[in-house]
Amino acid sequence: MGIKSALPRYELYLYTAVLGVALIWAGSWIFEASSENIDRKAFKESVQPGWHYFGRKMDAADFEWMMWFSTFRNHILFALAGHVIFAKIFSLLAPKHRSLIFGVYGGLAVLVTMGWTYMALVLSHCIILYSVALVKMKWLCFAAGLSALASIKLEPYNSWQEALVTGSFDLQDVLFYGGCGFSIMRCMSFALENCDRKEGNYTFCDLLRYNFYLPFFFFGPIMTFDKFHAQVNNTQLTRKEREMWNITTKALLHLGIILVVDVFFHYLYILTIPSDMKLVAKLSDWCLAGLAYSNLVYDWVKAAIMFGVINTVATLDHLDPPKPPKCITMLYVFSETHFDRGINDWLCKYVYDYIGGDHDKIFKELLATMCTFAITTLWLGPCQLVYIWSFFNCFGLNFELWVAKLFSLPPLSTIEGFMGGAMSRRIRGVFNAANFWTIILYNVLSLNSLEFAKLVGRRLIFKGFPLSTLSVLLVTYCGVQLVKERERKEALLEDPEPVKAVDGGKEKAE
Repeated sequence: MGIKSALPRYELYLYTAVLGVALIWAGSWIFEASSENIDRKAFKESVQPGWHYFGRKMDAADFEWMMWFSTFRNHILFALAGHVIFAKIFSLLAPKHRSLIFGVYGGLAVLVTMGWTYMALVLSHCIILYSVALVKMKWLCFAAGLSALASIKLEPYNSWQEALVTGSFDLQDVLFYGGCGFSIMRCMSFALENCDRKEGNYTFCDLLRYNFYLPFFFFGPIMTFDKFHAQVNNTQLTRKEREMWNITTKALLHLGIILVVDVFFHYLYILTIPSDMKLVAKLSDWCLAGLAYSNLVYDWVKAAIMFGVINTVATLDHLDPPKPPKCITMLYVFSETHFDRGINDWLCKYVYDYIGGDHDKIFKELLATMCTFAITTLWLGPCQLVYIWSFFNCFGLNFELWVAKLFSLPPLSTIEGFMGGAMSRRIRGVFNAANFWTIILYNVLSLNSLEFAKLVGRRLIFKGFPLSTLSVLLVTYCGVQLVKERERKEALLEDPEPVKAVDGGKEKAE
């Protein structure tokens, strides 16, 4: 039985060729801009000496990447290796108490790293939210949790709390806000899960074991309390067939990708160039499109690798942590756009799905998205850039539902019903291509700057029209169709009887 929305094979080959040539073309423009401007004054701080073998400087503009895989690499590896060793020993000796060992080791690591005043601050958040959890009123848990989160995101409360932490070292700010922020979100998850518990309450020790699990403590991802509690208290510690092989393979893959990214940073200064608006204004439309796209791809790669390293450790502890985010290249709908699956799962479970239900009611969806992005804005730290990012992404999510509702009504639904599946897919692909670039523009402003996003938008939509606009959309359309083909094949593997499908996950099948 054939899939209605399948495209001819030669057409897919053509899409692949066009996409490949376009990526090489855009990459050549970025390489040229990087090579010709390597000695610019604006590049001095962020373009630094790289590997001796290449004889070129490398882009070191991303503090987070350099922190993880260069500056503090040994410190992070030492802490995680210690956790793995202790976890393995006590999992073998006392599997029933391994969650206690996780919490004790994590608490001691935090205490040694940040000092007793920081530990006291984190514990105070835990005590307050645990006390609220005992009341078993969800609105009160949200009020207390969001107030605690606001206290580390808004002035003057955050400066007052930060001043409590004595000492000074390069990572102090990152660890302070990361540890406090993730702790509060975990405590909120604990409180909300306790509200759903019909008999009795979880103990304060359960909260501490959950919160001080070291691999997740400072950098995430967030694993909701119900999942963590069930998995960490499982005493049947068995491995699936070839599971250790898969863990080793993923670890080696992460190492390989880290090396590849570092090599790319020697030739493509995708992070430094957008910060120099004088240079950016002189670049071609293709170079700008490539920079915007590559910045989002890089941010996805960074999130996938950082969370992948942590998840590898968690998997060794017999946990099933949140999966890495979906690749930006595979996204053409706002409903699947996220860079931190842990936060995304948390928001979906406790806010978005809780309010929005099945997400087919316009006003319920509007309320759900507004509440979700309000909490996201607080999580990221309220400022003008975050407000703009939240507004446009909230609008994009709702606009998709409005368009879907519109096309489900006659006469548009009737017209589509008369079309062949392949033609319907092609038309949808045009809209998805335009949607892909709205996702790029709405998110690149949070990664680079509002000025860069506005410049890219003006050049691709207005000044570059029609040649640059249509050519970029054509290339994007080819990419979208290849993604849809991959989703179609995955849907066939999951459901050999092609009676339903998905577009962005939801395509028609006969």
